[in-house]
Amino acid sequence: MKTITSLFSFFFTILSFGQVSTNKAHDAIVDEFLTNCAEKHNYIFEMTEWQDCLDQGLKKDSTVAYLWQQKAMPYFKCKKYEVGMPFLDKAVFYNKERWLSYRAFMKCIFSHEYKDAIIDFDDAIKLYGNSYVMDHSFNFYKGLCYLQLNEYEKAEKLFDDYVNDIYKNRQQLEHPTAYFYQGIAKYELKKWDEAIAVFDKALKIYPEFSDAKYYKAICWLKQGKSREEVVALVGIAREDAAKGFSINEDNTIYETYPYQKKFAK
Repeated sequence: MKTITSLFSFFFTILSFGQVSTNKAHDAIVDEFLTNCAEKHNYIFEMTEWQDCLDQGLKKDSTVAYLWQQKAMPYFKCKKYEVGMPFLDKAVFYNKERWLSYRAFMKCIFSHEYKDAIIDFDDAIKLYGNSYVMDHSFNFYKGLCYLQLNEYEKAEKLFDDYVNDIYKNRQQLEHPTAYFYQGIAKYELKKWDEAIAVFDKALKIYPEFSDAKYYKAICWLKQGKSREEVVALVGIAREDAAKGFSINEDNTIYETYPYQKKFAK
């Protein structure tokens, strides 16, 4: 028994050492070909140089998932989704735990492949639980996908659960974006009173939230409020939007989020 235990111990030591060695080797490649090569260039006007640096690193070791993700990322930001996706697929292939949920996020927010995004998020939830990517839970993004697929009841359930979860389990956190999309789901289900109540929660936290004001105004219109009141609130929303007060998510600089209102100039 002692011999078997010793053999297992030796085996796992070898595995652990191999993992550490691989990670150190990968870190060195990332440092050489991303930090000290690709990042010396601006991919907006030096895409070839950026990609060449990463290709050199992948020639050295094609299993470095982070380099594949970094090849994909600028293409998504330049709206060349079909060019970037095969590289992101490679990142997932070499490190599913790190990049599967990220790919799902990119399909949801960037390339608008909502059904595929749901499949990826479901796989990630099955493997790793309902964790977080880009500041929100996997189920939050599934809710966005369902909104875009007109499956409003599914979206409402996910957003209701998300809002309740972050309040109970994250020190009574209230997130204006979470409230906004919870309100949108209720708006699409024609639950005008409930939608307004939720938009008001978002506005209590973020008073200049133009998108919440706009959809609240539409709810007012549906309820029969006077045209003057509706137009006045839309006007305030327009002014707030002109000052840059809209959905407050990092990637709105690259993509318009679902239901984000873009006012005509």
